[in-house]
Amino acid sequence: MFVVRTREHAESLRRALAAGPSRVLVIGAGFTGSEIASICRERDIPVTVAELAPAPLVGALGAMIGEIAADMQRAHGVELRCGVKVTRLEGDAQGHFRRAHFDDGTTIDADVAVVALGGIRNTEWLRDSGLAEGVWGIACDTGCRALDLNGLITDDVFVAGDVARCPNPIYECRLISLEHWANAVEQAQVAAHNMVSGQVDRWPHLSIPLFWSIQFGVNIKSVGVPTFADEVVVTQGSVADRRFVAAYGYRGRVTAAVSFNNAKWLDHYRQLIETAAPFPPPCPTPDQPADVKPVPVDFPAPTLLAQGATVVVTGHDPSERRVTSVQQHR
Repeated sequence: MFVVRTREHAESLRRALAAGPSRVLVIGAGFTGSEIASICRERDIPVTVAELAPAPLVGALGAMIGEIAADMQRAHGVELRCGVKVTRLEGDAQGHFRRAHFDDGTTIDADVAVVALGGIRNTEWLRDSGLAEGVWGIACDTGCRALDLNGLITDDVFVAGDVARCPNPIYECRLISLEHWANAVEQAQVAAHNMVSGQVDRWPHLSIPLFWSIQFGVNIKSVGVPTFADEVVVTQGSVADRRFVAAYGYRGRVTAAVSFNNAKWLDHYRQLIETAAPFPPPCPTPDQPADVKPVPVDFPAPTLLAQGATVVVTGHDPSERRVTSVQQHR
């Protein structure tokens, strides 16, 4: 049985896959679980993926993209079981994993189990520190200064990376924490500058979230916050060919975009997000699908609520980036 949280965990899992198991069970069909399933199929290892949600990636990208991801996994030979929960893992007399039991009464035999149920932020060492810390991270302001338990800004404690719950004015100053190295690098730059700068010279961290994943031969890339949306529409390319771009919107403005093997257009969508462009956006290329109609994004959990755009980002680097008020789209 494995988790994948450290380099050592990854090395141990690599050795287990190299041994040629009869079947691998992956518990959780988020990005980590889906990437592990992809690696198994590349090595022609039978793999079962168990997911409590209705489809893979649905918690991050919504139902429409989740259905596409499910079709992609099954087309590559993954035994995908959605809407089920693993209730018990069974081992043999030597302590090796052998069987999994599901809440629908079924079982499956496998040699390797990988638990991919989300990240864990290392904030335990900050308990009783007086900071606003918890399982979701440490609350801070846009200058990366930590908040204390009373919600007051500390002037001498800064946070960056996945532990930082930073408000983003583009998303109504919701506290957002991001599990990607690119965000950690950009946030650390802002935190380091603000540590040695006076109040008037400090920078805000206003980066638009960006991440990517490669699975089953497809490069999936996202800009913005897809969960901050109520509608999604394919604006470019072909879903059948696994080469398209989908835009996300909330109450008439673009909030995010996801591409499958079509990442070259994401800078365009980043600009639409930063300028609070109307949703659905016009297609900038001739490959617009014939039936361009937004559909509900349909996340399994309640979506983040928004009231429409109140700010747009200006500037191109941390020393220039500020926000300015704009009119809401009706």
